[in-house]
Amino acid sequence: MLDAALITQLKTLLTNLTHPIELVGSLDDSPKSTETAELLHEIASCSDLVTVTSGGEDARRPSFGIRRSGTDIEVRFAGLPMGHEFTSLVLALLQVGGHPAKITDELADRIRGLAGEWEFETFLSLSCQNCPDVVQALNVISVLNPRIRHIAIDGGVFPDEAEERGVLAVPTVFANGEVFGQGRMTLEEIVGRLDAGSADREAARLAGLDPFEVLVIGGGPAGAAAAIYAARKGIRTGLVTERFGGQVLDTMAIENFVSVPYTEGPTMVAAMEEHVNAYAVELIKGQQAAHLITDQGRPTVELANGTRLTSDSLVLATGARWRAMDVPGEEEYRNKGVTFCPHCDGPLFKGKRVAVIGGGNSGVEAAIDLAGLVAHVTLIEFDTALRADEVLQAKVRSLGNVEVLLNAGTTGVHGDGAKVTGLAYQDRSTGTAHRLDLDGVFVQIGLLPNTEWLTGAVEVSDRGEIIIDDRGRTSVPGVFAAGDCTTTPFKQIVVATGAGSTAALSAFDHLIRQGVPVA
Repeated sequence: MLDAALITQLKTLLTNLTHPIELVGSLDDSPKSTETAELLHEIASCSDLVTVTSGGEDARRPSFGIRRSGTDIEVRFAGLPMGHEFTSLVLALLQVGGHPAKITDELADRIRGLAGEWEFETFLSLSCQNCPDVVQALNVISVLNPRIRHIAIDGGVFPDEAEERGVLAVPTVFANGEVFGQGRMTLEEIVGRLDAGSADREAARLAGLDPFEVLVIGGGPAGAAAAIYAARKGIRTGLVTERFGGQVLDTMAIENFVSVPYTEGPTMVAAMEEHVNAYAVELIKGQQAAHLITDQGRPTVELANGTRLTSDSLVLATGARWRAMDVPGEEEYRNKGVTFCPHCDGPLFKGKRVAVIGGGNSGVEAAIDLAGLVAHVTLIEFDTALRADEVLQAKVRSLGNVEVLLNAGTTGVHGDGAKVTGLAYQDRSTGTAHRLDLDGVFVQIGLLPNTEWLTGAVEVSDRGEIIIDDRGRTSVPGVFAAGDCTTTPFKQIVVATGAGSTAALSAFDHLIRQGVPVA
């Protein structure tokens, strides 16, 4: 299962174990169980503190538990955690074996103090980049608090259970049998939901913060760069973000960031956050900006929890999100067949019929990727021609299980109350209405800037993008903007980082010219 280089690396990592651990397998005669048994024995060969036992009682086979010997501390996996989840497996081995997780002492104490008995189940796919964060967060919680248990389940290995439980998007997390959440969740978010008083405590803490000299709103590449450049000037800097990393977290492969030939979104985001934390930045995560107030002296941002943060200058870097179709049934069946990530959710539609909406590069790439998994793909483009690169168009037209519909407008998503069953569209040349029977709809029609909360506060374009000049200045003195939420024409990571740096330097220049004392 593991090549020689990986085994050597694993042996080195497992020297960090301080407690013996047992790998308890629940296996049968299936090929996947054979592979799982091989993996478990290869892991055990890397450390004298790891042993393998059989006779596990989990009905899901193959599955296995990682248990600290002589205790009830355990993390479980159902399926073979390779691909993106191999890191989750390694971290679970280390943490169950006594090596501490990289979290603050305060957060660890909060986890140990969580009340109640919780049984968490996370359905994942090995191609999903969002899943490891959720799996690793719940594993940390279960190691620190044995009253909270967790099993990660590969929906591709257990498709019948996934379908029976209505799992059409990953990660999907169940808590005590009920849906707890879908999509990426951070450790802090999960703990916040389990700790009833945490929201009030955080609101009180934020209300007591002194005014900032530069406050950045948004934790994507533009926001991270702005915070770093501001903090390097020695001025009081804060960064507010609902989800650190933004769209980059959902990016499968990054091959055009200068000096980095290849990386993946979550890897880049982890490095970004580490870089931000290397400076004196007040990083405020899990908070959403709700209003911008510019007529009371200093710019003031009101958060969704009602707390107000003030600053001598402001950098808006709220990024963008997937554009929705805005048709009947779309929101109702979101994560019930309507999805935006072919890499994450594609494996859940293996052997089924799906549609991809959008004929740009993203849509055509999604159709190509899905064609290798599903029974049939219908690619629907509103315009009279695909807009993707010619090489992608040639590839998608060569696939026997892909049909391309041009000049077609989606008019609705149909379902049975639990999941998608079809899609309605209109032939724009004739006005004729049609219906497709299918199981999934992948929406790939571009991005919308996250600027609704700024209505009336700063000038925006007819597309909702914040209008800026070459220095990142907005229509309001002291308020700057950067990245995908602005009129900058090219929505690229490298462009956003440069724009964030520019905005922070402009904010610093503004402070000096306004006579604000800066270090």
